[in-house]
Amino acid sequence: MTEGNFVDYVKLHVTSGNGGKGSAHLHREKYITKGGPDGGDGGRGGHVILKGNSNMWTLHHLKFKRHLRAGHGVHGSKSRSTGADGEDVYVDVPLGTVIRDTETQNIIQEITEDGQEYIAAEGGMGGRGNWHFKSPTNQTPRYAQPGVEGQEHDITLELKILADVGLVGFPNAGKSTLLSVVTSAKPKIADYEFTTLKPNLGIVEYRDFQTFVMADIPGIIEGAAEGKGIGHRFLRHIERNSTLLFLVPADAPDIKEQYDILLDELRRYNPDLLDKERLVAISKCDMLDDELKEELKIELDKELKVPYLFISSVAQQGLQELKDKLWQMLNA
Repeated sequence: MTEGNFVDYVKLHVTSGNGGKGSAHLHREKYITKGGPDGGDGGRGGHVILKGNSNMWTLHHLKFKRHLRAGHGVHGSKSRSTGADGEDVYVDVPLGTVIRDTETQNIIQEITEDGQEYIAAEGGMGGRGNWHFKSPTNQTPRYAQPGVEGQEHDITLELKILADVGLVGFPNAGKSTLLSVVTSAKPKIADYEFTTLKPNLGIVEYRDFQTFVMADIPGIIEGAAEGKGIGHRFLRHIERNSTLLFLVPADAPDIKEQYDILLDELRRYNPDLLDKERLVAISKCDMLDDELKEELKIELDKELKVPYLFISSVAQQGLQELKDKLWQMLNA
């Protein structure tokens, strides 16, 4: 999937169908001069329904389709004939889609299962025909109910990607390079900050044909929790990853300090993120000789309270050990 095709935020205007009017028809037939009421009910208006689809990864198909309108119910007719229901509009969305009320920003629903359905706008009920209102004192009612009008809402869809492992790090820490090496994904890679502007997903092939999904998330900067940089646009993607892999480059001035800043941004955005499994990978370790590595290990053993390991995506060092550790954490 190219970066331009990854859409994780859309606003929609959804309108359901009106219910059909009930009929006020009176029965007419040869030799029957005064038939009773036989008006049928109106049909239900169509719903606008969002449906989870596990084969989708993006909201790109809704990028240029901002208005969704369901069909109106058909009016009732003679012989107690009920009008047809309005046509429902089904919209497939990827798993991990959050539905918000655009005006209040309240979360209405989250789509997390394949086939899960949510009625975003419910069609209006059809009106009842006049035969419902027949009584001993009113045997020929000449009135029927009108149909109920449909609903109209503005909703916002946000996608929180569903991945097993989320890559967390500062811009240019080597996240895209790692993803390109351990998966078949082809993210944009360059030697400048914020090369990655949209999350990238890749499938890591493990032993015995087993796999897990890894997500490369745009780099965090200080103040991301307040919306600086790309802020909330990418932090929400971390919420649905079961394991977080922190990438800190070996040439960082202070590895522990960088890890603490990243952790603090996650805590300020959502404290629940700190409950996830965490692993620190010291990237670009091909720049270190054995002596420097040993010195770093002594220092990190004292300071870091989480497991860590050294890797190099370019030199293909420590990658199998990284996969083994992630698999162990995912299946603990």
